Amino acid sequence: MSKQDTVHTTAESQPKPHLRTTAKAKILVRESEAERYDQTVSPELVELRLTETFIGDIEGESPVRALQVVRTDKSASQVSIQRFRGKLGARRGTFVLQGSEIVENGRIEATWSVVPGSATGELVGLRGEGGFEGAFGKGSDGWLDYWFE
Repeated sequence: MSKQDTVHTTAESQPKPHLRTTAKAKILVRESEAERYDQTVSPELVELRLTETFIGDIEGESPVRALQVVRTDKSASQVSIQRFRGKLGARRGTFVLQGSEIVENGRIEATWSVVPGSATGELVGLRGEGGFEGAFGKGSDGWLDYWFE
């Protein structure tokens, strides 16, 4: 086998890189409910139920469930799960995002990722990660760097 053949064979066996795209959206909370489920000592534990609307490259809506640890200064840490329904770019379907958020001084910052295997419709095979940030009552700016497997 020649050196050229070896290079060619190696190149064919390498996995192709995933083409990543960045989608951006404005995220607005349409509905919100909070229920304290453990206030025995500080910090208190709260369950949040939200409905969010996405406008932009990510367009649709998402019910969200989050568990929050609220400190005495009203800052908080939370984890969330949400199922998005709508369009991502030109494709329609659903997918689940798993998030981690920090709340301080009336602002929220988050990271999230697409739960592998959760996408449906034209979004099957979706993977991605991103986040959002914003001020309460003013919406958040979100992004998702995504690709398909």
